[in-house]
Amino acid sequence: MIKGKIEATSESRQKPKSAFSPAKPSKLEELDIPQSLVEDLILRYLLTKASSSLYELSRALKLSFPLLHELFQQLRQKQVFEVTGMKGNDYLFTLSGIGRRMAEKSFSISHYTGSAPVSMKSYNESVRSQVVKLNVNRELLKKTLSDLVVTDEFLDQLGPALISQKPIFIYGPTGNGKTSVVSRLIGIYQDPVLLPYAVEIDGQIIALYDSGVHEEIDTDNTDIDQRWVTCRRPCIIVGGELEPNMLELQQEENSKVYAAPLQMKANNGIFVIDDFGRQVLTPRYLLNRWIVPLDKRVDYLTLSYGLNFKIPFEMIVVFATNLDPNDLVDEAFLRRLQNKIHLDTVEATVFDEIFQRLVSERNLPCKPGSGELLRKLCLDFGAKGLRACYPLDIVDIIESIGTYEKQTIEINRESLERAVSLYFTKPKTAP
Repeated sequence: MIKGKIEATSESRQKPKSAFSPAKPSKLEELDIPQSLVEDLILRYLLTKASSSLYELSRALKLSFPLLHELFQQLRQKQVFEVTGMKGNDYLFTLSGIGRRMAEKSFSISHYTGSAPVSMKSYNESVRSQVVKLNVNRELLKKTLSDLVVTDEFLDQLGPALISQKPIFIYGPTGNGKTSVVSRLIGIYQDPVLLPYAVEIDGQIIALYDSGVHEEIDTDNTDIDQRWVTCRRPCIIVGGELEPNMLELQQEENSKVYAAPLQMKANNGIFVIDDFGRQVLTPRYLLNRWIVPLDKRVDYLTLSYGLNFKIPFEMIVVFATNLDPNDLVDEAFLRRLQNKIHLDTVEATVFDEIFQRLVSERNLPCKPGSGELLRKLCLDFGAKGLRACYPLDIVDIIESIGTYEKQTIEINRESLERAVSLYFTKPKTAP
């Protein structure tokens, strides 16, 4: 299997709609969060910006102008604001002395000034409503993995596993495309999801939207509640860097805002634990942490002062490893990983197809029989079977040598032997 650029499908470019469509609240009573929380957001925003208008507040807090106008009039009667001017039907205003004292008190509790959050109840309903029944077949998987060389046998194992939406365990020797496959699986989804910028629970704010994880889609849909952002379904991939605290709520010390854990960010998508068994946390720890989520599709999080609450755990979890499964986890955990797919070393025909694709894509001159020669050289240099990564790695070395020596790059016996000798460690000599 070879790596390649992940291209958006034509369907994903058509700005499809999500199954979830929250109405835009236009009155205070239509809000799903406490009014006092919105008041605090306005006060803190003005404290950091000095002055504002209702339209500016609407953009910053993602709330409608009519709703904010209603709240503004209530706060104005309490002498919280000083109006400095008008622009059409919009007010220009700043904090009064009373308002500043209120804002400073609020700011000492939380520094959050972004989009107004949605309630935890609304968030839970959104995740459940955006769970889809996958309709996957071999042709769709071939299209999704079209830049990889995969066998029908592998696809016919992967397809039913995805349809089940239960955890998938992909294992086998390193270098045979496990990471390449799992990083492309999100392509089986054609529909977007809506997720909130932030979620409120017990007056606390959890920042959920993460531009480093979630890919926003421009839908031009201004009718929905703007506290929700339309994104492609998320695919979060973590490797050896995964630590226990990444699976829990983390409160930033200064801002007092919570960051959502990875599994919350991955809801309605795919969560990949790559290089499973090489994390700081042990497989046993992960089993104990996720024994309920994997079975019941719910997870439990805890605020800093001990309040425990439930969130959905609606995602496909994929474990990928080159270690022996029996050395990683006990039978109880393996039983919960109902879909186990072994990705072994590749056959000669697959190896040759990978090699020929690379040569063709890079438009490299290649002597006839080079693919067969590369297979022989790899085995002669001690390779324990043919791995899908060898053609890509060897061709990369050949191109680097050509660039270094400022020579025309050609795939032939000489260049292959030189690259293979650099790639493999020196085999042990017989005593």
